[in-house]
Amino acid sequence: MRRRDFLRNSASAAAAGLSFPYFVPGHVLAAPGRRGANDRFKVGFIGCGGRAGALMTTEKLSDHADIVAVADCFLPRADEKAKIVPGGDKWKKYQDYRTMLEKEKFDAVFVPTTTHARVLACITAMQAGCDVYAEKPFALTIAEGRSLVKAVKKYKKVLQVGTQQRTIPINAWASKLVRDGGIGKLKEVQAPNFIAPDRWKPLPAQEMPEGLDWDLWCNQTELRPYHKELHYGWAKWWDYDGGGRSWGVTGWGTHSFDQAQDGMGADDTGPVEIWPEGADAAGNVRVTMKYANGILLKLHNPLRQKDDKGNNVYHDLGAIFVGEKATLEIRRGSLMCDHPELIKDAPPGYPAATNGEVVWHIKDFFDCCRSRKQPAAHVEAAQRATTLCYLVNICRDMNRKLRWDPKAERFIGDDEANKELSRPRRAGYELPKEFA
Repeated sequence: MRRRDFLRNSASAAAAGLSFPYFVPGHVLAAPGRRGANDRFKVGFIGCGGRAGALMTTEKLSDHADIVAVADCFLPRADEKAKIVPGGDKWKKYQDYRTMLEKEKFDAVFVPTTTHARVLACITAMQAGCDVYAEKPFALTIAEGRSLVKAVKKYKKVLQVGTQQRTIPINAWASKLVRDGGIGKLKEVQAPNFIAPDRWKPLPAQEMPEGLDWDLWCNQTELRPYHKELHYGWAKWWDYDGGGRSWGVTGWGTHSFDQAQDGMGADDTGPVEIWPEGADAAGNVRVTMKYANGILLKLHNPLRQKDDKGNNVYHDLGAIFVGEKATLEIRRGSLMCDHPELIKDAPPGYPAATNGEVVWHIKDFFDCCRSRKQPAAHVEAAQRATTLCYLVNICRDMNRKLRWDPKAERFIGDDEANKELSRPRRAGYELPKEFA
């Protein structure tokens, strides 16, 4: 019996005055300072790629939960993760996550899939009664993202999106400082000029790897002939992401734009105008956005990909806030300010991109699963930040100024641009009608 059917039948029985044994959350049974036997969460994973491995092994998931089953359309990846994650020998492994959700009973599901498969997987998990931790970018299009917002509201589920700067203490503190006027009235926000996705050009089919359900992998997109550049390089292609490489628009761009939105206090809105301003030295078109309150979000700064020692630079995951009193740069886990006295009370910094940077995010997720409160990176905030990514891509494609209605989530008087808000979905991978 699926969880939603169990809950429906349980409600009917209660209304009829029947009594029956029922599950009592462990935090109800636990004594003060001690977890009860049921207080740990039973979780599943949909997707067992690289990001899943990081969540499973390096970021303290085991402090809160037990992984009981995993699914991956490329089944060898599930086998690989089972060998390196403690307790993996006990997992049930599935190729089709829909079968897993039918057979298993989870408290929560992690969805570190490819971007083009994520929204449908999240909605299906919520229909099965699960809270969801979804990786970023959480949707392939603006319209698809709004579908997920509607689903969270309907099913009353907790959904945390993996933009972990929301819960890194120094980042959360600095964002509040900006929102509260600590650097004076905000005039503009500066972010890097992130890289656009590439367009796929057909290549001859290659031999299909054993254990891969290619139809399920392609999901909502065209069922193309197999090629490893699609399978392993999906994040760079427009069909499957919005530029998901590290320095891509929906890759690190999602983190940077989310940081900008958080500091601006714009979790329920977005810009009203967006326009291109010519290419930078690397050939990436600069974009500027204007909000209704006059604040400019300028995506002009050059990408700082490597330092002088060849190491990755992680400043690009943040944003620079220019206020009337001071300028504050919020990086991942650190701050810089031209008036140091304004940040003297900030929490300790945290080294960027190191093991453990998501411990606060995972803790916040499970805390909210218990309390039913809204998580830090809630679905509406994720929708607004991810929308910026796709506005950038659409603006570059149109190569002209666009007017945007953040309430209606449509371009004003521009049918051509509005066609880019959604995409046709392949038969068998449609969203439920109430969310389409």
